This record gives sequence, structure tokens and C-alpha cells, in this order.
Amino acid sequence: MDEQVGGAGPGGGKMAAAAAGPELRCVGFVGAGRMAEAIAQGLIRAGKVEAQHVLASAPSDRNLCHFRALGCRTTHSNQEVLRSCSLVFLAIKPHVLPTVLAEVAPVVTSEHTLVSVVAGVSLSTLEELLPPAARVLRVSPNLPCWVQEGAMVMARGRHAGSSDAELLQTLLEACGQCEEVPEAQVDIHTGLSGSGVAFVCAFSEALAEGAIKMGMPSGLAHRIAAQTLLGTAKMLLQKGQHPAQLRTDVCTPGGTTIYGLHALEQGGLRAAAMSAVEAATCRAKELSRK
Repeated sequence: MDEQVGGAGPGGGKMAAAAAGPELRCVGFVGAGRMAEAIAQGLIRAGKVEAQHVLASAPSDRNLCHFRALGCRTTHSNQEVLRSCSLVFLAIKPHVLPTVLAEVAPVVTSEHTLVSVVAGVSLSTLEELLPPAARVLRVSPNLPCWVQEGAMVMARGRHAGSSDAELLQTLLEACGQCEEVPEAQVDIHTGLSGSGVAFVCAFSEALAEGAIKMGMPSGLAHRIAAQTLLGTAKMLLQKGQHPAQLRTDVCTPGGTTIYGLHALEQGGLRAAAMSAVEAATCRAKELSRK
């Protein structure tokens, strides 16, 4: 066990072999990669949980140092996380999942709520690898969770109740928007929002390069392109408008925007974007079947 765990736990006393059992206000992370750190950071910044009540595990200190920088406690023992926390995020690579779940399964109890952010692993697979009646939920996050503007969906397993889903949704709202969906839509979310971050970046880059071509300095062009995307997204969310309505509001007969939109249609932007989401979703489904 990492010596960082030796401090006082949420209820006072040591984390190791906690006699009081798992505590809800201690949130655990098995795996300490970028997405785990992003979620932990969001929870802490929003005041959903205090940093000293977050416990993360990983085989080495390479990623754990980032959790320590947030004020969290760390350990090299995955079982220690389960013994100390009732809400545990599984944030590990898919290829090590069976090994890790075999390790922690003996300490999983009816008090635990396990939340998987492991890409491409179904709820049924998770439930097969865990004790009967284990409460499992699956979350599909995306990279903007880093800045508390993530777009997430979650699905619950057979034994997770509405209270589990409500608790998780309340916590994850600290990292952005989170909605419950049927599991069949999780792979679609991957294509739309997980991969969509890269698609939006490609569009932002292209917008800026168009301005650079016309003579605008590069830094300014990229800042304005990014701000344009941010402002447009806020308007769509806050006003609840369909994108087509906002697009129509910007267009005036014979104006600059309709000429630009015509050029985008000629370049096949709409079809290319739809095909990109379809291709990414199909790949996500392929990975889920492996």
C-alpha cells in the first residue's frame, strides 16, 4: 500500500482495513489516468467531495502524483479502494479489466456502487466478472470533463437502482452534462461526443485556417474560431433552439453567411460529419464485441 494512504480517513483513523466499512463520502478510483483525474478534479472543484475523501489506486506513481497534487490520497492496492469507498469508479484499460476485477471481486459487497468508464466493455460483461447482484453503472465521458464541460451519458446494470443513478448523475454534473440512456446508445455517444471532440477540433482548425488564408494572424484566428464554437454552443443549449433555427437567424438574403454555407454544402460538410459519426459509432460497436 502506498504510504500516502496513511493519513486520517473521512471518519478519523487509518484507511487500511477500515472497521467502519465503505463510506459513501469517500469516492474511489481504480485507475488514475486522464479521465479519472478529470472526474476527480470536477468533483473536488464543484465541492461534491473533499479532496482528502478521494482515494485512487494505480500500479505505479506515474499518474498517482496528479491525484496527490489535487490533495487526494493514493494507494497501490485496488482492494484498499474498495474497502474504503462505497462509490468506486473503474477507470482502467480494457485489456487489464478481467485481471483487476478478479482481484477486487472478493471485497465487493452489497454496499458498493461500481461505475465503469472503461471504453467498449458492456454492463453484462462487467456483471459476469463481478459477484452476483453487484450494482454496476456504465459511464461514457468525453475529454471536456477536464474543464467541467463534459457531455456524458450513463446506463445502469440490472441491479443498480434509481437512487444509484440519481447519485451518480448529481456527482457527474460537476463535470458537465450527464444524461441517463439505454446502454445501446452508449456506443452512439462515443461516435457523437467522445470522437466528436476531434471532429469539432478539425472544424475549428479549418475555420481558423480560412481566416489565416485571408490575412488574419494565426493566434487571433484560432482564438476567434474557438470562441465562436463556444458562443454558438451556449446559445444552442441556453435557448433550446434547433441548430437549423439559429443558422437561419444568422443568414440574410444575399449576405455573407449564405454564400459561405453554399460553399460548405458544395464541399460536403454535412454528409462528411454524418459519415464521421457513423464510422466512429460502428468502430465503437466493433470494439464492444471483442
